[in-house]
Amino acid sequence: MTDTLAEWERAEVARANDTDRTPVVFVHGLWLLSSSWQSWRDLFEDLGYVTLAPGWPDDPATVQEAREHPEAFARKMVQQVTDHYLDAIAALDRAPVVIGHSFGGLIAQKIAGVGAASVTVAIDNAPFKGVLPLPASSLKSAAPVLTNPANAGRGVTLTWEQFQYGWVNNLSQEEGRRLYDTYHVPAAGVPLFQAAFANFNPFGGETQVDTKNPERGPLLIIGGEKDHTVPLAITHASYKLQSKNPGVTEFVTIPDRGHSLTIDSGWREVADTALTFIDRFV
Repeated sequence: MTDTLAEWERAEVARANDTDRTPVVFVHGLWLLSSSWQSWRDLFEDLGYVTLAPGWPDDPATVQEAREHPEAFARKMVQQVTDHYLDAIAALDRAPVVIGHSFGGLIAQKIAGVGAASVTVAIDNAPFKGVLPLPASSLKSAAPVLTNPANAGRGVTLTWEQFQYGWVNNLSQEEGRRLYDTYHVPAAGVPLFQAAFANFNPFGGETQVDTKNPERGPLLIIGGEKDHTVPLAITHASYKLQSKNPGVTEFVTIPDRGHSLTIDSGWREVADTALTFIDRFV
């Protein structure tokens, strides 16, 4: 195992290897910590899987600590984070199921693209190189970061109003505010710049995904119908590129759901959709 893993992440790997259960690796995206997957982990564990939810490299341990130290998130780049998850996966005794949300959905597809996942579910994934649509709502959601080039080297916190537009636009203000207070943390600005300019980089950049690898395995892409941050145009364009792979590739739209669909009160519908797909191949 490499040195990029924290002691608690090593312990999660060891726990997975001590069982004969299929491991499931959860990959979070920007503005969340790995603890945001706890409800999903409990469900999957109850159904016979063993779960891991590594953080991004050097993530603070708690939401409170994260809010007090936004600088801890600065300059975390897509490939660095992907390699961190690949380190955890390489230490497992068997190839895991990988589930990712937002930038975690992009990273999950990068992991699948190198043949390291047995089954992959990408939920409201950030765009990778070759995904061309840039809907207005996505640009508005990213504007708090992209309008200031200095944010490429910072950890950026969303205001409540920015979170409300980008994440919880389909929810009541009461539920949206609860999610903001419970889960929202600063996020690295640089991955948004990497994704925004990937199609202008002749060398592909760090958001490139190998969609053609025949060892990619089955892939499900889930899109929230009302997502402002990653609208259906982005997830569907991702699916169209991935559907050229010889492996099973499927797309599901979750009606009336925004970017918070993995943590809000309707998370179970999304989790069950993922489980139905995964259970076909595990």
